[in-house]
Amino acid sequence: MPKAIKKTIAKKPIEAKRKRGRPRKTGVAKTSVAPVEEKIKSKRLSYIFAVGRRKTAIARVRYYKKGEGKYTVNGQPVEKYFKTLELQNLALAPLKVLANKLEGDISVKVSGGGVRGQADSVRHGLARLLVTLDLENRPQLKRLGFLRRDARVKERKKYGLKRARRAPQWQKR
Repeated sequence: MPKAIKKTIAKKPIEAKRKRGRPRKTGVAKTSVAPVEEKIKSKRLSYIFAVGRRKTAIARVRYYKKGEGKYTVNGQPVEKYFKTLELQNLALAPLKVLANKLEGDISVKVSGGGVRGQADSVRHGLARLLVTLDLENRPQLKRLGFLRRDARVKERKKYGLKRARRAPQWQKR
């Protein structure tokens, strides 16, 4: 390297590299934190929460103690959301097994998967919810397999194959 270039490199100030980014703000925040924490605490106490999963379907189940006994899935009654009787029975199975009449409302938000997977995820979430409400329900629900997370998912397709494991037909000639 020529000497002239070396001198210019050495003369660059170190602080030039540190000018990146936004300057830090100092001072007190304008909003207070206490009211936000109070709101969160009051929301936590108003319902009991559980999550159920099946394949790619996720059900978030909430139980509100104060209510008329409504059971809604994505804002609709269960009978309207799960149209077939089989899916309705599947989603309500934990309540029917325990012959449990809950006084409060149950609200479920389901996303992902198909209708059958969603019904299974609702059953899983509802069973978990009933266990958190009363631990004596656990042995009965566990025996029926309602608390087990069914993790079976479709296997991915591999290259060189027609499906996950199906190889192309072998031809001799």
